[in-house]
Amino acid sequence: MTATPAPPSPSPSAPAPGDSACAVDPPATPSPARRASLSRLTRLVVTLLPVLLIGTWAALDRSVVLDGVARLGDADPRWLPAGLLFTLLGWAVAACVRQGALPERLPPGLLLASQPAAGAANHVLPASIGAHAVTLRFLRGQGIPPARGTASLALYSLVKPVARIPVLVLFLAAVGDTVRFGALAPDRWTLLPAAGSAVLGLTTFCVLVTTVRPLRRPAVDFVRTALTDVRILHTRPSRVLALWGGSAAAPVIQGSTVAAVGFSLGLPLSWAQVVFALLIAGAAVGAVPAPGGIGPVDAAMVSLGAPAGLSTATIIGYRVLTVWIPLLPGTLVLSALVHRKVL
Repeated sequence: MTATPAPPSPSPSAPAPGDSACAVDPPATPSPARRASLSRLTRLVVTLLPVLLIGTWAALDRSVVLDGVARLGDADPRWLPAGLLFTLLGWAVAACVRQGALPERLPPGLLLASQPAAGAANHVLPASIGAHAVTLRFLRGQGIPPARGTASLALYSLVKPVARIPVLVLFLAAVGDTVRFGALAPDRWTLLPAAGSAVLGLTTFCVLVTTVRPLRRPAVDFVRTALTDVRILHTRPSRVLALWGGSAAAPVIQGSTVAAVGFSLGLPLSWAQVVFALLIAGAAVGAVPAPGGIGPVDAAMVSLGAPAGLSTATIIGYRVLTVWIPLLPGTLVLSALVHRKVL
């Protein structure tokens, strides 16, 4: 009796009979060349996005620019280079304050380059969100942990208004006899919404932290990191000087830029009066909505005896000098930092 040979077993690669209808091909993975092409396209879009956003914002606000350029065209050109110099000096001081709010040492060149980039981004998003976002991305790129980077931004934002107080007192002693404080004091209908918004925001934050468990740990980590960094920074004299000295010098430099533009237009105020007008505008009427800074500062200059039209022209010229002229180079620097993966 001869044994019948066993049927050949199907090869592993051949589909079993009846399985062809239910066979599912594995998802195709993109090739390395395709992934590299998509990465380059994404990087190009992200690089060009700041330029597109700034261009849109410029088109919407072109009337203010044209008016400011026309006024600067009639100004005394001897003062305008001083205004540009103070603008550049303001970036350097801002970089010093950023470094002073962080224990780690940052590369000075990239830190300075991030300031005009942050200024360009700040005109796209309100309330300094754009500048803080660029700074936080820069810190992440330098290896700073998110909790420490966020704590440095909070310390930066807290120290700046506190450091203005002694500077304000100093300039108040210099020009206090020429100020009509009644014109600067905001009414209660201006202060009540601002105070209510602050209380509501603080209450909402406390309620969320105490009731939402996933938010509790990040909030505790943030507070612990912030307190630790504050203690470390204030044991280093160089950081204290950069943080507090830079924060105190920043409004003086900004006021000097306003004064340079005002002097070029014939503003009948002294340098100390213009700087004090900027300081008191930020302290007393900062709650008044004023796009582009037009409103509180020129109102303060009017209270010091300057003509209303000339004060408004000074602020418009100041915005052109500090925003519109640096806008294109700042946007190009922002795009370059994104392209080089610094941000």
